[in-house]
Amino acid sequence: MNKIIATLIAGLFATAAFAQSSDVVKAQADANKDVAKAEQKEMKADVKADKKAHKAAAKADKVTDVQQAKVAVEVAKANEKVAKADPEDKAKAAAKGDKAIAKAEEKAEKKTVKADAKAIKENVDAAADKALAANKTAATKAKADAEVKEAAAKH
Repeated sequence: MNKIIATLIAGLFATAAFAQSSDVVKAQADANKDVAKAEQKEMKADVKADKKAHKAAAKADKVTDVQQAKVAVEVAKANEKVAKADPEDKAKAAAKGDKAIAKAEEKAEKKTVKADAKAIKENVDAAADKALAANKTAATKAKADAEVKEAAAKH
């Protein structure tokens, strides 16, 4: 335990001696400010990307719900027509109803797939935007560290 405390105290003195230069202090302050700005921009980009992705997912869910409702309406219409049809025309009415239902299901599936594809694309775009923002922040941190080291090396 004493070795750890001694190491920490020695490190503290070494850091204090290293940071005595006003140029190093100034460089460190500038670096901290630049990094804070970069992190703030990254957070804004993340929030914006998430918002777009959630909006697209919500829209896809809405499209799916609307299309399922339309199919349900077609099923109800077909069943009603079959119920109202004369006994000899029931088979014909059922076949016609099945055809209308199949067409409605095909249309609904097509719209749902397209909406889901848009939502997936937005998620991919959001992930890319987040990665780019994180990369920019990392680059800013690296540049700031380099500037601090450069200021320290001058003394």
